[in-house]
Amino acid sequence: MSRGFVKEDDQEELPMVPPRADLPIGVTNYVTPNGLHLMLEEKKMLHTEKEHVPLENEKERRIAMNLINAKLQLLNERIANAKVVDLGDQPKDEVRFGARVSLLIGKSKTPQEFQIVGVDEADIAKNKISFLSPIARILISKRVGDTPVLQLGKEERIFKIEGIGYS
Repeated sequence: MSRGFVKEDDQEELPMVPPRADLPIGVTNYVTPNGLHLMLEEKKMLHTEKEHVPLENEKERRIAMNLINAKLQLLNERIANAKVVDLGDQPKDEVRFGARVSLLIGKSKTPQEFQIVGVDEADIAKNKISFLSPIARILISKRVGDTPVLQLGKEERIFKIEGIGYS
């Protein structure tokens, strides 16, 4: 039957699926072991949600199932393309993917610690920054004592590396 003969009330809205964190085409999806664990936990949670979709209203149930299935599809693509980085193999004296970096930022006297992680694990509230972020990019390959500079328009922000760790 042509969609032209379907009552407007019978047409389902396609769910808006929030996109996952941006990962440019061609960029390897590096993840920490914890990042992979978090994605697998998210997958379990989505499967649990799928099992508990209410059955009262068929239309709402289909919309909810479509949303969960779309989220699962995006997540499964990320998991399939994930390249887990063994933090134990990273050079201990150099900032690389997975590093926890203690930084003095600008004229601050108190260091802040950030971990360089994959795009899906990044969460600034937890001091986890994506390896694609401008800060991570200037820190990669640096060592304790180095002072990389981030250009912010006409302003420069100086970061002094106080410590590097992998855990």
